[in-house]
Amino acid sequence: MRRRSPQPLAGAVQRLADDLAPSTPLSQIQRAWPAAVGDVIAANAQPVAERDGVVRVYCPQSVWSQEIDLMGEDLAASLNAALGVEMVREVRATARPG
Repeated sequence: MRRRSPQPLAGAVQRLADDLAPSTPLSQIQRAWPAAVGDVIAANAQPVAERDGVVRVYCPQSVWSQEIDLMGEDLAASLNAALGVEMVREVRATARPG
């Protein structure tokens, strides 16, 4: 019997995290957010709520709230592309952290 070579732990941990993560639209959006919007936006805005395709994004700085509102249509398209399904109709900024 041949021994298999060691496998990276990261793959097993990612599969476990995927299995344990809730399958709500918000959790799917939160997982796709950094890849869909980029590192700079992801560092300054976080999705905190979703209802009927409208995603609320918390921005601690008002300048980012304005930017998110202006880019909302493009962000929704990027999120839908990352998710592989038309789930997001609109992205709106909020001053409340969830």
